[in-house]
Amino acid sequence: MNNILLSASVVFPLFFMMVIGYTLKIVGIFNEPFLKQLNALCFKVFLPTLLFINIYTSDFSGGFSAKLIIFAMCCVVAAFIILMIVIPLIEPKNTNRGVMIQGIFRSNYILFGLPIATALYGSANTSTTVILIAFVIPLFNLLSVVALGVFSNNKQKPIDIIKQVLKNPLIISSVLGFLFIVTGIKMPLLFEDTISDVAGVATPLALIVLGGSFNFGRVGKYKKLLSICVIGKLLIVPLIFIPISVLFGFRGMELSALMAMFASPTAVSTYTMAQNSKSNDELASQIVVFDSIISIITIFICIATLKYLNLI
Repeated sequence: MNNILLSASVVFPLFFMMVIGYTLKIVGIFNEPFLKQLNALCFKVFLPTLLFINIYTSDFSGGFSAKLIIFAMCCVVAAFIILMIVIPLIEPKNTNRGVMIQGIFRSNYILFGLPIATALYGSANTSTTVILIAFVIPLFNLLSVVALGVFSNNKQKPIDIIKQVLKNPLIISSVLGFLFIVTGIKMPLLFEDTISDVAGVATPLALIVLGGSFNFGRVGKYKKLLSICVIGKLLIVPLIFIPISVLFGFRGMELSALMAMFASPTAVSTYTMAQNSKSNDELASQIVVFDSIISIITIFICIATLKYLNLI
C-alpha cells in the first residue's frame, strides 16, 4: 500500500497541472495562438534556463557516473538506430517517418525526470538525474534533427542539420552550463538566485501548456500510426530497457533516473521541431497528447513495480 501511495504522490502533481491547462482551455482563458506563444516561450526560455541552472548547480563529483551516462546514451542510440530501420518498413510517407521515430525514442525527460526524482528522493538528491539530463537531452535533440532531416521531403544538407543542432536552445544552455562547470566560473549569488527563480517557472508552466494543447477531435485520422507510437514509447521501450538496466546492476537513484528517461512521454518540443522541418506536425501533436495522458498510468505502474521489488 505504501508503494502505491508513493507512486500516486509522484504522478498526481504531473496529472493535476495538465488538468489545469486543459481546464483553462475549456473555459476560454487559453486559445491556440496563446498556447503556441507559451509553448515557444517554454522551449526557448524557461526549459533552457532550467537545464542550465541544473547543470550549473550540480555536484558532478558526487552524482557523476560514467557507467550510467554511457549506458543511457548507448540505449538511446540503439533505440534510434532500430527505429531508423524499422519505421521506414511500416510507414511509406517521409513526413510521418521522422515524426514517428522521434515520437518513440525521445522522451520528455527534462519535464518529467526532475519531478519524479524529487518526489522519490527529495530535492537535495537529484544530481544523478540532473547530470543524466545534461548528457541525454542534447543527444535527443541531435538525433531528432537527424531523423527529421533524413526523412524530410526537402532534403537537407548535412551542414543545415548541424546548424539546426547548434541553434537548439536546449543544446546551447547545456553547453553554457558545462562551460561554467569546466572553467569554474561562479555567477554572483544575485544572478544565480534570479535565474533559479526563472527556472522554477519551467516545469509547472510547461505541464499546464501541455494540458492546454490536448485536442481529442482528430484522433481517428492517425489512429494506426498513433497506436504504434504510443505502444512503442510507453510499453515497448520501457519493457526492453528498464529490465536491461536492472541486469546491468543499476539500483536506487540511478535506476529511477533511467526509468524516468525510458518511461516519460514524448517531448513537447517534438511538435515544434516537426513544424520547423515541415513534417507531419499534426501527428506529432497527437503523439505528445496521448503519450502524456497515458504515461500517467504507465509511470505509476513502473514506479510501483520497482518499489515493490525494492529496486528503487
